[in-house]
Amino acid sequence: MHNVPVQSDDRPRGPQVAAVLAVPVACVLLLPAAAWLDLVAPDSGPGVDVAAGPGWPWVVNGSVLGVLAAVILLRDRRQRFGWLLALSGIFWALDGFAQSYIHAGLTERDPWPAMTFALWFLNRFGAYLTAVTAALLLVFPTGRFLPGRWTPASWAAVVLLVISGLAVVVAPAEGPQVVDDLPPGVDQDPTSLMFLAGHGEQVVSTGVALGVGCFFFALLTVVVRYRRSVGLERDRMRWLLWSVVVIVAVLALGVVFPLRGADYLGAFTATVLPPVAMTVAIVRPAVVPIQDLLGRTVVLAAVVAVLVAADAVVLGLITLVLDDALTNAQVAAVVLAVAVLLYGPLRQRLSAAVRRRMLGERGNRYDAVAGLASTLESTDDSGEQLAAVARAVASAFGISFVSVEVERTHGDRLVTTHGRAPEEVRTLPITYRDATIGRLVLPARGLRSRLSGRDEELLGDLVRQAATAARASQLAEEVQRSRERLVGAREEERRRIRRDLHDGFGPALSGIVFQLEAARMTLADEPDRASDQIEAVSRQVQDVVADVRRLVHDLRPPALDDRGLVGALRQQAESLALPVTIEAADDLAGRLPAAVEVAAYRIVGEAFTNIARHARAGDVQLRLDLGDELVIEVVDDGIGIAPGRVAGVGLSSLRERAAELGGSTTITSGPGGGTVVRALLPVRSPA
Repeated sequence: MHNVPVQSDDRPRGPQVAAVLAVPVACVLLLPAAAWLDLVAPDSGPGVDVAAGPGWPWVVNGSVLGVLAAVILLRDRRQRFGWLLALSGIFWALDGFAQSYIHAGLTERDPWPAMTFALWFLNRFGAYLTAVTAALLLVFPTGRFLPGRWTPASWAAVVLLVISGLAVVVAPAEGPQVVDDLPPGVDQDPTSLMFLAGHGEQVVSTGVALGVGCFFFALLTVVVRYRRSVGLERDRMRWLLWSVVVIVAVLALGVVFPLRGADYLGAFTATVLPPVAMTVAIVRPAVVPIQDLLGRTVVLAAVVAVLVAADAVVLGLITLVLDDALTNAQVAAVVLAVAVLLYGPLRQRLSAAVRRRMLGERGNRYDAVAGLASTLESTDDSGEQLAAVARAVASAFGISFVSVEVERTHGDRLVTTHGRAPEEVRTLPITYRDATIGRLVLPARGLRSRLSGRDEELLGDLVRQAATAARASQLAEEVQRSRERLVGAREEERRRIRRDLHDGFGPALSGIVFQLEAARMTLADEPDRASDQIEAVSRQVQDVVADVRRLVHDLRPPALDDRGLVGALRQQAESLALPVTIEAADDLAGRLPAAVEVAAYRIVGEAFTNIARHARAGDVQLRLDLGDELVIEVVDDGIGIAPGRVAGVGLSSLRERAAELGGSTTITSGPGGGTVVRALLPVRSPA
């Protein structure tokens, strides 16, 4: 399922909006001032040497960061990441403005006012830029440190970052830190502790080492947070990962192609792109599918890298063979030819490889579904079918663990597992025609466990295959068990009939034969005795006839043959003294298969019995309607069925008799009393 970011109710209002917008406004106002200072700066002098370039590009960085901070804080003024980003923005803007101020105002004579502060802010206090950046990484994206033992460790890292910056602030300028030829009145050590004289370089080195160590600790917390994240937070962390990939690609291009302004471009990308990605991650992480964007970025970076390497190899070989330098036009032609020949197939292969590595086979949706369908068709074993489903899901989504669990008809559960179960899993139901028949268990974490809309559609297709396979397995089991029950019932019925004939009718008929023979032999000499014997034989024959009728009745109710279904049901109602009104078609007789007729007789008979025993009904309505199926409806105005009452043997038998023919039975009771028994029996012509 998709995770949708919830809009916060902590948006700033009134004066709070002005406070939030103060930072980006201040940063933006510093930009034209810094640009003007760089424009009027002299071509040479100590300011040019100390500033080592214009400062307005860094003010641009600060302005962008300030605007990004405003975007976050206008959405949620309590987001600590937004306030840290605002602090970073104003820091960068002031640092750039200080550089522009020094660039224009630090002259050999008559330096501008507050030049000592500007120099101190640029060379000393600017060391805290690393601390602010590390703090951003420590609290992204929640605005809080990692929970557990990471929280005190993060606080310790913040303290060490403060100490690392403080070491640069108080260390005396020595060695490379010394600025030569400063004009009178400009002090580069306004906050230095002179008792550290002679150890300034060591103090600065220690502070830098602490800052670098804490920065790497912040990167470690990002990795840990990423591994712990799931769902929406995982997508937010992927935005940061995407920015890192872009930064690496831009810096690599700057090394290969040292164009004018490449240093500024690289610095701007490294400074601004991660906060831009973080802002998007916090405000609207689903603006584009980050999985696709990350995969496409990796593919593009890899294609560019391979093309650059191929161009270098081809140009080198041509130069080596021709032993002559190529003209610019020839170089351009070679580069273009290599790009045309390699770009298409290279991009296609790299894209497929990267998507398989990052997302598994979910991009080849048709292949995944078709492959699973083919596998399911080639095997009839339930366990093998579910194992194929597990393998298909694992392959399609590139995950190491999948478990498929399916409920079986006799109460146990069939479980198939692919891979080793992780510590945290999530469960998705497997449904078939709105009935849950099992579940699919997947990892809760991992790059590939996040599902986009297309991924959910693919998973739905695969799960439907699993549901169909599971349902087919269940139906096969039900058919087999039904066959076993039919065979068992048939043989039991044959055994009962054989026992009745052999143990009952056989001896009884033999006895009758013997008694008749004895009467015949005594008829001439003892007629009275023979008459008594014949009378006894008559009574015995009546008992045998009663047994025959009982046996026939067990096979099929004779009332159905004598009176038809409607007449037999009316006879049942009369025997139970029920006030029944029957509504049925006159031509019902002879149109029903024997099995349907018997099932209808038994179902209505059971319903009548329940009404007579429990309902206390004053009126009963029976309706029989024959179409594509026989509709049986028994309605009474009795006390109804109590809510939550467990179905007894009688109610269960109603459902079982209908289910045996592929039909269904529903039993409902309204809040005001009364019960409705409705049965649907398919009508099939006998073969």
